[in-house]
Order: sequence, then structure tokens, then C-alpha cells
Amino acid sequence: MIARTLQDIFRRYRRPGDIVFALFFLVFSLFLLSQIGDQTTVAKRAKWFAQPALWPTVAVCGMVFFAVLHFVSSAVSPRIPGRWTEVFFWFRSLEYLLYFFLYVLGVPRFGYLPATLAFVLFLAWRTGFRAPRTLAFFAFFSVMVVVLFRGLLQVKIPAGELYLLLPDVLRLLALNYL
Repeated sequence: MIARTLQDIFRRYRRPGDIVFALFFLVFSLFLLSQIGDQTTVAKRAKWFAQPALWPTVAVCGMVFFAVLHFVSSAVSPRIPGRWTEVFFWFRSLEYLLYFFLYVLGVPRFGYLPATLAFVLFLAWRTGFRAPRTLAFFAFFSVMVVVLFRGLLQVKIPAGELYLLLPDVLRLLALNYL
């Protein structure tokens, strides 16, 4: 049947944890709106449509508007069991954020190559890739990323303290390209 009613078009298929996400998104968007005056400027003698604060304000106001709609629609929808199971599942992903922070802290100490190699191999192992051939591929990938960013693209990444312990010839190579 092609003809649909407005209720069919706007039917809400709620998921467990939807109200928690809607509340978080609403609080976050209200926080952004509260900061808009400090983070943007109003230029004197500029037309309203040329103000630097115009489009960020429009975007954040739209975000607040849709966050309110999402929260209200979640609040009036029938409750689905499993909300906290879903929310705890979301928090499990923060584990990978912790790994990334450890990687960022490790780069200045151990160097870009050793830290990237350890980080990629650990993540591969953690996500279930344990075959030696697969881990060798990830090691090769790590080395290629380092060569691409430090060697070819000359991205300025801090050299590791570990590199200072190398012999003179290798130290120069490691400090410049690894």
C-alpha cells in the first residue's frame, strides 16, 4: 500500500537507552548554547548576516530545538526494557578511549614508531585478530603509517625519549624519520 498516514510516516521506533541518549544530547546542546556568547564574537559595523557568530548560533539553536523534540518524543514513547543494559554497553566503548589516551602519552616517551606499533598490535589483539599472519600485516601497516607521516609528509610529531638512547647514527635517523 503506497498511501500512508502521517502517523505511519512519523512513527517512532524506540530503542533501549533512547531516553538516556536524548537526555544527554539535550544537556550537551544546552551547554553549547550557554557557551555561544563566550566562544563567538559580534563584529561592530558588520551586517547581521556577516556576523561571525551568526551560523554557529543558528546551528546550535537548531541542535537545541531538535534535541528537545527528540527528548519529548522519547519521553512520550512507550518504555522498552533493557535501557541500562544498553547504556552499560555504551560505556564499554570508553575502554578504547583510554587506550588512545595511553597511546598519546606513550608517543613522546617511546617514540612514534614503537608507540604506534604497540598500539596497533594491542588493538588488533584486543579485537580478536590473533593469527600470526594478521598480526604481521598490522605490524607492516603500523610501520607504513609512521613512514608516511613522519618520513614522507614530514608531520611534526614529537620524537621519543627512547630515541635518545640510540647510537649517534641511528639516533639522527630515528629523530628525523621515526
